[in-house]
Amino acid sequence: MTSIAAGADAYGPGSWVDSDALPVPDDARRLLKILAGATPGFTRDPAALDSVKFTGSPDTVVPGPLKSAVIAGALHAMAGIVANELLECRDGTGASPGVSVDTDHAAVWLGSVGMSKRNGQTVREIAQEGKLASIFSKDLEKDIFATPLRLRTTANYETKDPGVWYQLHGSLGADPVLRVIGLDPATQCASNDEATRIIGEHVRKFSANELEMMFVSKGLCGSICYIPAAWAETRMAQDLARHPLINYAEQTHAVPTPAVPLGLSPSDKRPLAGVKVVELVRIIAGPVIGTTLAAFGADVIRVNCERLPDFNSLQLTLNAGVRTVDADLSNPEDLQRLRALIADADVFVQGYRPGVIARKGLGLNNLLEMAGKRGKGIVYVEEDCYGPDGPMAERPGWQQVADAASGCSYVTGRSLGHRDGTCVLPALPVPDILTGLIGAIGTMMAVRDRARRGGSYHVFASLMAAASLHLSREVGLYSPAVVQRCTDRFQWGQTGPDLFVLELLDVVLQGWRRAMPAYFEDGSPHTTRLAGPWGDFEVLSPVVKLAAAEASPRYTTAPEPNCLRSSDDISWL
Repeated sequence: MTSIAAGADAYGPGSWVDSDALPVPDDARRLLKILAGATPGFTRDPAALDSVKFTGSPDTVVPGPLKSAVIAGALHAMAGIVANELLECRDGTGASPGVSVDTDHAAVWLGSVGMSKRNGQTVREIAQEGKLASIFSKDLEKDIFATPLRLRTTANYETKDPGVWYQLHGSLGADPVLRVIGLDPATQCASNDEATRIIGEHVRKFSANELEMMFVSKGLCGSICYIPAAWAETRMAQDLARHPLINYAEQTHAVPTPAVPLGLSPSDKRPLAGVKVVELVRIIAGPVIGTTLAAFGADVIRVNCERLPDFNSLQLTLNAGVRTVDADLSNPEDLQRLRALIADADVFVQGYRPGVIARKGLGLNNLLEMAGKRGKGIVYVEEDCYGPDGPMAERPGWQQVADAASGCSYVTGRSLGHRDGTCVLPALPVPDILTGLIGAIGTMMAVRDRARRGGSYHVFASLMAAASLHLSREVGLYSPAVVQRCTDRFQWGQTGPDLFVLELLDVVLQGWRRAMPAYFEDGSPHTTRLAGPWGDFEVLSPVVKLAAAEASPRYTTAPEPNCLRSSDDISWL
């Protein structure tokens, strides 16, 4: 039985430890009911909640103290429940309420961006052969990690304040960060370790607050690595806590629009079949929204701007089920074509800081006005780091920043035996992946409500909210004994504050490959094979299974590279 109490001795002030954690599937069920009760618009019907079947290993398979697999399992269950409500909206006869979630699958899904195979090779194998860049017609990574100094700019470093660390983030362009701490980006380093040492020497010249003010004044991305109690005392944490995790609301000030029935498709029985989605997103969190919606049946068009850097490797997973188009938003013709595409869309997803897209005429109020004129509501989805308001809302931020600010990096460092304040990034890109799922659930609820009563809706998903959930009292952290049992089973490799997120991910994937080989074997029952013009792919299948197999989420098209099509060569299916 769950027994959650203050965990200062184990993980520092403000932390909560579950000293008698339930088996992961049972804990996911417990959390499902907590999240359902805290989410406006989500069903409280006990029958619907109890219709979810959770399976999986009783013990966590994720390194560290964070209950990421429990949270992922509960959120996937919520997605399945809303999917059944959408099916009911479509045919009016009432969908079978069954939902199945394997919590091991949900855990592995958190590392899915590194698991895809192209023509039988994993991302890591392609990279080791030096062929990763060559398979992309447009290399969006370019030289952002070309030198050890640029690679190690995104890492945790100790400040002049004893025991206080700071998360630097190169934001896919490390040079401004290096300059602000007094380093010439052209400085040559013979190794990653030398780069870490040199950057560390410069960071230690400043206090944490000095770094924070320098980064704010220059508009750079970074954060103090807070202990949980210190983050909870900030105005930003308190403002964020006022919002529900799954944050969507009808825009009642907009021009009223009628209900939009979900059409019946003779060939596709999935809940979102026929729903049109435009995405203007990058990296992981935003693309997870679109890929999830595509798995549930939506027609998703992902718009990328070739000028903006992105991770090549992520495209091998996160572009499954979607189509990609290149658009230059500074080009009036491209921008007009994008607006024409949105004019017929049901959902618009954007992953930029507040105000950035509005300057292009694609802000919330712009699209609400459009929806009023066309007489059909729209679902406007925003994904960012800090949330919809508060003193940090307009700051840039990525997954590592959310882990640092929330306290996740601090408690991870403690779980690795550090008692001097050393902060270590959790070994999976959890805030990114979960934020994408949270945004997708909010979108599905908004589409459901639009089908029932009309109107337009605003959905917000933030990395900080996803990260902070792990440190809440309701969730709790695993005890050091549980963390050690997991380590003993998987024999995780060495991690530290200097490693980049993809390096940490590789540590986890190697542990899983040894202990859970069924997820990595060719033709695994947990993966989907997809053939396309870019190659033959094997990607991790969606986690959720509905009672009707034909309605369950699935990928129907293989990943394709970002910016594949030009802006004048795309239309709705």
